[in-house]
Amino acid sequence: MKITVHPLFLAVGLASALFGGLPVFLVCVVTALLHECGHVFCAEKMGFECTKISLMPFGAAATCNLEGISPADEIRLALAGPLVNLALCVGVAGLWWFYPQTYAFTDLIFYANGAMLAINLLPAYPLDGGRVARCALLKFMPARAVGITLRVINVVAVVALVLVFIFAYRNFSLLFVGAFLLCSAFEKAPPARKINFAARKKKRGREIRYVILDENATFRDALKFVDSSRYLVLQIYGDKFLDEICEDELYERLLKSNIYDKIL
Repeated sequence: MKITVHPLFLAVGLASALFGGLPVFLVCVVTALLHECGHVFCAEKMGFECTKISLMPFGAAATCNLEGISPADEIRLALAGPLVNLALCVGVAGLWWFYPQTYAFTDLIFYANGAMLAINLLPAYPLDGGRVARCALLKFMPARAVGITLRVINVVAVVALVLVFIFAYRNFSLLFVGAFLLCSAFEKAPPARKINFAARKKKRGREIRYVILDENATFRDALKFVDSSRYLVLQIYGDKFLDEICEDELYERLLKSNIYDKIL
């Protein structure tokens, strides 16, 4: 997993340090990274690959290869990041309930996560809310109509962010987010591919983990049990024992199959 840094991110960090906003900047960066880690962890568990996290002036973005992902799983993946921010907000609020004196030291964490949650739930693509909206609209509209609808929503969201900046809240992050959404509205999504487990280096000396699965189990079901600290061995049963598949064989089969296909 690589972490790349946009030049403007460094410029924003330097400006924050010069004008006394470095603590706020650092908290926002950590908040964005935790948000993206939620996506990365969820994607890995589903069997998809996230190649990098990019730090940009408006936050962070994970680049994931999601070939063949179902709409239901894409919604789960989109909501994984906001759920991290929601959990942190609830945790900090709970801390205030039991120890009110901690408010002065943790209020910034709460507001940073609240802002991250609110922005990412906007129905503007490729924000998390936009991904959920896209999956929902595809059930009722053709893909071309969905694309046009999302572009219109993006433009409306950009106008709204600019108006908020002018009349309510002078935070330049709103303009960066607006610029990002405006560019994303007319940007073609990169081609996706499945995670290549077989290309990963194998660690020796790992403990073997045996897992029993039903004969109707899919690759997605099996990938939930993948653990880098243990070597996975699947035992497939129907009415009787059917097959035993080691981790390497599972990966080789996955390269030739869809993640929702049955293992057998």
